[in-house]
Amino acid sequence: MVTLYLILLFIGVISFVMHFFAQARIASLMRTRHADHWKIIAERDGIKLSPLRIWVNLQAALRSPILPALEDVAITRWRRVWRYCPWLAWLCWFAAIGLQWKAH
Repeated sequence: MVTLYLILLFIGVISFVMHFFAQARIASLMRTRHADHWKIIAERDGIKLSPLRIWVNLQAALRSPILPALEDVAITRWRRVWRYCPWLAWLCWFAAIGLQWKAH
Protein backbone atom coordinates (compact mmCIF):
# COMPACT_ATOMS: atom_id res chain seq x y z
CA MET A 1 0.00 0.00 0.00
CA VAL A 2 2.83 2.38 0.86
CA THR A 3 4.59 1.53 -2.40
CA LEU A 4 1.49 2.33 -4.44
CA TYR A 5 1.09 5.59 -2.53
CA LEU A 6 4.68 6.63 -3.28
CA ILE A 7 4.37 5.60 -6.93
CA LEU A 8 1.24 7.72 -7.31
CA LEU A 9 2.95 10.73 -5.73
CA PHE A 10 6.01 10.23 -7.96
CA ILE A 11 3.90 9.99 -11.13
CA GLY A 12 2.07 13.15 -10.08
CA VAL A 13 5.29 15.09 -9.61
CA ILE A 14 6.73 13.81 -12.90
CA SER A 15 3.51 14.76 -14.70
CA PHE A 16 3.66 18.34 -13.42
CA VAL A 17 7.33 18.58 -14.39
CA MET A 18 6.51 17.26 -17.87
CA HIS A 19 3.76 19.89 -18.18
CA PHE A 20 6.29 22.69 -17.71
CA PHE A 21 8.96 20.95 -19.78
CA ALA A 22 6.46 20.64 -22.65
CA GLN A 23 5.94 24.42 -22.61
CA ALA A 24 9.67 25.00 -22.86
CA ARG A 25 10.00 22.43 -25.65
CA ILE A 26 7.14 23.99 -27.63
CA ALA A 27 8.73 27.43 -27.28
CA SER A 28 12.05 26.03 -28.47
CA LEU A 29 10.46 24.34 -31.48
CA MET A 30 8.54 27.48 -32.33
CA ARG A 31 11.72 29.59 -32.21
CA THR A 32 13.63 27.23 -34.51
CA ARG A 33 10.97 25.91 -36.91
CA HIS A 34 8.40 28.71 -37.01
CA ALA A 35 10.32 31.91 -36.32
CA ASP A 36 7.70 34.17 -37.91
CA HIS A 37 4.96 32.74 -35.71
CA TRP A 38 7.21 32.95 -32.66
CA LYS A 39 7.69 36.67 -33.29
CA ILE A 40 3.93 37.12 -32.86
CA ILE A 41 4.26 35.61 -29.38
CA ALA A 42 7.56 37.23 -28.35
CA GLU A 43 7.49 40.68 -29.96
CA ARG A 44 5.14 43.63 -30.25
CA ASP A 45 5.88 46.28 -32.88
CA GLY A 46 9.45 44.98 -33.21
CA ILE A 47 10.14 45.30 -29.49
CA LYS A 48 10.92 42.16 -27.50
CA LEU A 49 8.39 41.53 -24.75
CA SER A 50 9.17 40.72 -21.12
CA PRO A 51 9.49 37.04 -20.17
CA LEU A 52 6.18 37.22 -18.28
CA ARG A 53 4.35 38.66 -21.29
CA ILE A 54 5.92 36.02 -23.56
CA TRP A 55 4.71 33.32 -21.16
CA VAL A 56 1.18 34.79 -21.14
CA ASN A 57 1.14 34.93 -24.95
CA LEU A 58 2.44 31.35 -25.15
CA GLN A 59 -0.35 30.20 -22.82
CA ALA A 60 -2.90 31.83 -25.10
CA ALA A 61 -1.34 30.15 -28.14
CA LEU A 62 -1.31 26.76 -26.40
CA ARG A 63 -5.03 27.04 -25.64
CA SER A 64 -5.97 28.18 -29.14
CA PRO A 65 -6.27 26.19 -32.39
CA ILE A 66 -3.26 28.06 -33.80
CA LEU A 67 -0.59 25.48 -32.96
CA PRO A 68 -2.38 22.48 -34.52
CA ALA A 69 -2.86 24.60 -37.65
CA LEU A 70 0.93 24.68 -38.06
CA GLU A 71 0.74 20.94 -38.81
CA ASP A 72 4.00 20.30 -36.99
CA VAL A 73 3.88 16.79 -35.54
CA ALA A 74 6.40 17.48 -32.77
CA ILE A 75 4.63 20.63 -31.59
CA THR A 76 1.28 18.85 -31.65
CA ARG A 77 2.71 15.96 -29.61
CA TRP A 78 4.25 18.29 -27.01
CA ARG A 79 1.01 20.28 -26.88
CA ARG A 80 -0.81 17.05 -26.04
CA VAL A 81 1.71 16.39 -23.24
CA TRP A 82 1.19 19.96 -22.01
CA ARG A 83 -2.57 19.53 -22.06
CA TYR A 84 -3.00 16.11 -20.42
CA CYS A 85 -0.14 15.89 -17.90
CA PRO A 86 -1.85 18.11 -15.28
CA TRP A 87 -4.94 15.90 -15.46
CA LEU A 88 -2.82 12.81 -14.88
CA ALA A 89 -0.96 14.53 -12.04
CA TRP A 90 -4.12 15.56 -10.21
CA LEU A 91 -5.66 12.14 -10.74
CA CYS A 92 -2.60 10.46 -9.21
CA TRP A 93 -2.47 12.90 -6.32
CA PHE A 94 -6.17 12.49 -5.52
CA ALA A 95 -5.74 8.70 -5.69
CA ALA A 96 -2.80 8.99 -3.27
CA ILE A 97 -4.89 11.13 -0.91
CA GLY A 98 -7.65 8.51 -1.16
CA LEU A 99 -5.18 5.77 -0.23
CA GLN A 100 -3.94 7.82 2.69
CA TRP A 101 -7.48 8.51 3.87
CA LYS A 102 -8.42 4.82 3.52
CA ALA A 103 -5.34 3.76 5.53
CA HIS A 104 -6.41 5.77 8.57
